[in-house]
Amino acid sequence: MSYKTERPSNPSSPKKKPKCPSDFIFSRRNSNSGDNKTLQKVMFAMHLQSLSPGHPSSKLGRNPNTKSLISDLTLLLPDEIMLKILSKVPKSQHNHNYLVCKRWLVFQGRLVRSLKVLDWDFLQSGRLTSRFPNLTHVDLVQGCLNLNLSLDLDGSVVLMTHKLVSATIGYGIFVEHNNMLLSNEKIDYGLKVLASGCPNLRKFEVVAASELGLLSVAETCDALQELVLHRCSDQTLRGISAYRNLQVLKLIGNVDGFYSSIVSEIGLTILANGCPRLVKLELCGCEGSYDGIKALGQCCQMLEELTFFDHRMDGGWLAALSYCENLKTLRFQSCRSFDRRPGINDYLESCRALESLHLVKCQLREKISVRTLFAICAVVKEIVIQDCWGLDNAIFGIASVFRRVKHLSLEGCSLLTTEGLESVILFWKELESLRVVSCKNMKVSEVSPALSTLFSALKQFKWRPGTKSMSDLHNTGIGKRGRKFFKKS
Repeated sequence: MSYKTERPSNPSSPKKKPKCPSDFIFSRRNSNSGDNKTLQKVMFAMHLQSLSPGHPSSKLGRNPNTKSLISDLTLLLPDEIMLKILSKVPKSQHNHNYLVCKRWLVFQGRLVRSLKVLDWDFLQSGRLTSRFPNLTHVDLVQGCLNLNLSLDLDGSVVLMTHKLVSATIGYGIFVEHNNMLLSNEKIDYGLKVLASGCPNLRKFEVVAASELGLLSVAETCDALQELVLHRCSDQTLRGISAYRNLQVLKLIGNVDGFYSSIVSEIGLTILANGCPRLVKLELCGCEGSYDGIKALGQCCQMLEELTFFDHRMDGGWLAALSYCENLKTLRFQSCRSFDRRPGINDYLESCRALESLHLVKCQLREKISVRTLFAICAVVKEIVIQDCWGLDNAIFGIASVFRRVKHLSLEGCSLLTTEGLESVILFWKELESLRVVSCKNMKVSEVSPALSTLFSALKQFKWRPGTKSMSDLHNTGIGKRGRKFFKKS
């Protein structure tokens, strides 16, 4: 049997006061240190400041006392400091911060910068701007859909997708796709509410906005620099002329299966005269002609990147690209043809500042059209060709007009052979990088000694024309020279 003895308490000795949480926070190993006293003075000063009427904690309707200060020390910090602290928290923890208190919920709403709107009523009622007042990027494309038409009788929905836009809709939309969008009046009112609540807006995406709706945003959001317009027309572009600081613009006129609108040379001329600071322009499903592209080149002197997606341009428009004197990057994607009536190449001028040419999923079967494009881009240093139809040895042989190419990337060129590749790149004396992927007609056994020597001298080299890897080239002698820069992948 064991006994437990207790030391008798001394009634004359004073009882120790239990430590409060603030004492644990500011306690240190060295109790004689002067830092402990300094921290206690700071704590006392913050306590006095929190009792003042102007402190943020008083604005929340709370009367701070000693217990509330101990339980929630964040009440002692001003809103600006709390915003800086919460902005450093990883995004994975943001949802947990919403649940702490109402004050943190407001802080997290003020930290959100980008948002995709799915419910237009949430925007139109003003709840979106009051909940997220500091938005800089808003995507309104999905919210512009008429959700009342999205459901058929049994409530089932489907996902209709395109390269430019995708949406969850009902089967009835395929029959009446013209009614799938909200009315212009409702969209314009939503833009007005968005502009009044988010004056720091820098980018937004919208469908079927009218001239008045765009003007309402331009009057309030002076810092707006990037704009994406779906179902855009010549009349809509009159409102874009009010965005004097606009630098990045994407116009989507015609999307098969979704909506159709016309952007002609009239709209391109209005755009050129209204937005002289454009740096990047993307035209998707837009019409136009020589005059429209010429106006863009003459008025938009800062234009450096130009993209054409499934364009519907009239014949002879390619020659107008020479007016874009500062153009550095030219992209074509999903284009059936470049120019059906390009004219005589002897009178064409090249883009003198052009550095990069990208061709993605385009038709390259017309020799005259391809020859005109390559003549205009004769000074490029980078060429990227990906999944283009009709690129055989004859078409690729036109690329011999290029003399300054340093980087070449070929992907999905199934008709091009090793012989066709060799007939061109052996004359490129400045070539430094080569990438060949998924070009099934290129064989390792067809690599000549001259081509092998060129491969060995490259700084960056990737050869995967089929399912075989880079290791299969070891027996060909490639890589014995230039080991320092030879990159296997």
